[in-house]
Amino acid sequence: MADLRNLTLAQARDGLAAGDFTAVELTDAFIGATEAMRGLNAYIVETPEQARAMAAASDARRAKGQAGSMEGIPVAIKDLFCTKGVQATAGSHILEGFVPPYESTVTRNLWNAGAVMLGKTNMDEFAMGSSNMTSHFGPVANPWKRKGDDAVLVPGGSSGGSAAVVAARAALGATGTDTGGSIRQPGAFTGVVGMKPTYGRCSRWGIIAFASSLDQAGPMTRTVRDSAIMLGAMAGHDPKDSTSMKRDVPDFEAALTGDIRGLRIGIPGEYVMDGMPAEIEALWRTGIDWMRLAGAEIVDISLPHTKYALPTYYIVAPAEASSNLARYDGVRYGLRVDGDSIQEMYENTRGAGFGAEVKRRILIGTYVLSAGYYDAYYLKAQKVRTRIADDFRDAWQKVDAILTPTTPSAAFAQGDKMDDPIAMYLNDVFTVPASLAGLPGISVPAGLSADGLPLGLQLIGRPFDEETVFRAAHVLEQAAGFDARPDLTGWGG
Repeated sequence: MADLRNLTLAQARDGLAAGDFTAVELTDAFIGATEAMRGLNAYIVETPEQARAMAAASDARRAKGQAGSMEGIPVAIKDLFCTKGVQATAGSHILEGFVPPYESTVTRNLWNAGAVMLGKTNMDEFAMGSSNMTSHFGPVANPWKRKGDDAVLVPGGSSGGSAAVVAARAALGATGTDTGGSIRQPGAFTGVVGMKPTYGRCSRWGIIAFASSLDQAGPMTRTVRDSAIMLGAMAGHDPKDSTSMKRDVPDFEAALTGDIRGLRIGIPGEYVMDGMPAEIEALWRTGIDWMRLAGAEIVDISLPHTKYALPTYYIVAPAEASSNLARYDGVRYGLRVDGDSIQEMYENTRGAGFGAEVKRRILIGTYVLSAGYYDAYYLKAQKVRTRIADDFRDAWQKVDAILTPTTPSAAFAQGDKMDDPIAMYLNDVFTVPASLAGLPGISVPAGLSADGLPLGLQLIGRPFDEETVFRAAHVLEQAAGFDARPDLTGWGG
C-alpha cells in the first residue's frame, strides 16, 4: 500500500469510498505522522485514542451506507475551537486546563460529516500574531528551511500549527481562523492552500473570540479541491450565532470547472508597495499572465483607501480584543492566582495568565476605547473601515475577483522582528483589507523564493461568492503546478 500520508484529502476520500483502505488504517498512518513530527511543536494536544474510536465509528457508518462528505478523513483542529471533553487553550496560559463541556458549531459540522480529530494545533496566543512565536506552549517550527541555511523558520500566524501539520503530512486538512490574515499568511509561508470565507459563512459559536467583527473560520489544505470539500462541511447557518448568515451552502467542489474564460480579474495598483521584494512582484506578474492565458480579462483597478487598512485594523481589532478578553478574570475559566482581595486576584490572574503581545493589544484597545480618545481613534477607524469596504464595492462593478500577493516576503527565522511590532504587523498588509471588508480570500502556493521557500498568491472575491474564488484559484493552482515539498528528514519524516 502506498504511503497514505501523501494522499490529498480528495484522493483519501475516493480511496475510502473504493474500499482501498479503511478509516482506521488511514487514521493510524496520520497518528504515526503526528508522533514523528513532534519536533515542529505543532500540536498542543494529540487525541490518538479518540481518533481511532472516531475512525472505527466512521468505518461502521460507511458499511451501513451512511458516509458523509468528510467520512473517515483525519483532520487537525486549531486550539481556538472549543471541543467537548478536549482541552481548549487559545495558546494561552490563562486557559490552560480549560476543558469545554460543549462543541463549537464548525467542529460539530465536521464530525457530522464524518471527519476524525487528530488533535488540537498550536497557535499565537488568542490568535494575536503573525509568526506563531507568542504561544504559551512555545513556538511552532515551519517544516521548510532555506537553501544552505539551517535556521528554524516561522510558519506564520496565528494558524501556524494548522499550516505546519498540513505541510508536514501530519494531517489531511486543518481548521484555521482568520482575523487579519491568519489563515492566508501561514498558508503562503508553508506552501498550503488557506481559505478565509466570507464573514458569516461559518458559525463563530464555540470559537474563542479575538475580534468578533473580523474572526472567521476556514480550511487549510494541500489543494484547492480539498479546500472546497472541507469548507462545504464546515459552513452553514447557525441560529446560535447572530452573525451567521442564512445562505445555502453551494457545492464548492462543483465550481472547479477549470474554465475562467471571460472572468474579469482586477489588479489593484495600490498593492505595489514601496520596498516590496522584486521576487514577490515578479510572481504577481506571472500570476497575472497565467490568468490572461487561461482566458480571463485583466482589469486595472484602484482601491484608494488600502494604505489606511493596516492602521485601521490595529485600532479595531485590539479594541474588540480588550472587550472580549475582559471575561478572563480567574472566576469562570482556567487559571486563577489568588490575592488578598478580589481586585488583587483579578490583577494577579491576568498578569500571570496573559503573554506580552496580548497585554500590548489589551492596552492599545483600552486606550482607543477610553473617554476622550474614542472619537479620535475608534470611531474614526470605523468610518475608514466603511470607506475600505466601499472601495471593494466599487471594484465589483468592474471585476469578478482580485489578484494580489499574499505576503510581502517568504517565511522568516524564529526571533526575527520580535523587537519591532510594526515590522511584524506588516506581514498582514495584503490580507487585512479583505478582512475589514468581510470578503472571501484564498492563498494558493504559486512559486518558490530564491531561498527555496514557498510564496503565495491571493484571490479575493465578492461576498458569498466563494465559488468564483475557488474556480479562479483552481486555474491558478493548475498553472503554477506547485509540487515542491519540505524536506522532512530533519523533523523525523
